[in-house]
Amino acid sequence: MSELLTNVDARTKLAGTNKLEILMFTLGTDRHTRRRETFGINVFKVREVLRAPTITQAPDMPTAVEGMVSLRGALVPIIDLAKYARVEVEAKPEIMIVTEYNGHIQGFLVESVDTILRLDWSSMKVPPDMMNANMGGLVTAVTELPDGRLVMMLDVERVLAETSHVGEDDMIFKNVQPLGIANRRVFYADDSSVARRQIERTLEAMEVKGVGAVNGRQAWQELQKMADYADAAHIPVKDMVQVILTDVEMPEMDGYMLTRKIKDDKRFDGIPILMHSSLSGSSNQQLGKAVGVDEYVSKFEPNRLAQTLARLLMK
Repeated sequence: MSELLTNVDARTKLAGTNKLEILMFTLGTDRHTRRRETFGINVFKVREVLRAPTITQAPDMPTAVEGMVSLRGALVPIIDLAKYARVEVEAKPEIMIVTEYNGHIQGFLVESVDTILRLDWSSMKVPPDMMNANMGGLVTAVTELPDGRLVMMLDVERVLAETSHVGEDDMIFKNVQPLGIANRRVFYADDSSVARRQIERTLEAMEVKGVGAVNGRQAWQELQKMADYADAAHIPVKDMVQVILTDVEMPEMDGYMLTRKIKDDKRFDGIPILMHSSLSGSSNQQLGKAVGVDEYVSKFEPNRLAQTLARLLMK
């Protein structure tokens, strides 16, 4: 099964083209609806796919965490995604997707993996309210395949936060200090509700104003409105917003494409772009730099985020 991912290094060239590749998988047939839904995860977050090994139970684990496995000498927590999503399935999951993001490695138990699909972020849409309600807000984007199937992208950052409490501990914000300068504003874009809340909490602790968007396309539309207003008022846009913070993975327009559009519009000259992503590998940071990103900070590191924002806001 790992041959699915043998060319993952070559896929880095997709950055900046508003394209992505996702590994499609299923959790099993829902006992109640009799449906077998298809889900997806960005290939950049997948290390390997293998048959689930023997899982060692551990005490005091969240309900969806089945236990731990030893993988190349490291203990890796294993999460049953069907249990996490509250989908009652008939068969025990036998496939494990080993993922790495936000500097953490974890295994996801699924029923089966399908194939790797290449598509444009513009075809990934924000999920409708009914789907959000049915899935408990776990879906960040959805797309329809030619055969009529819907593929749902799970908020894997939320999965990590809720099963390991990464980013939820109030103590991680205690060292974030007020900026001490008035009239500073950060514009941020992220499709994950967990990530947006962490950004908001960081800005609140810094006593800095924030304006948010749920994806790159919405962010670009709002930034264009801001620039048009600045033109009409005969003021520079940088008087209205001092830093733009963006995620990488977002439906409709990703962070690389958003960065390119901002850098190509002279009205935004002098406004630094900070990329804030769970794709924390050095290759992703290099790709960000290639499209004009000024700084790069991994998610779930509020102190580092605050320090970087403070440096950019005080320029």
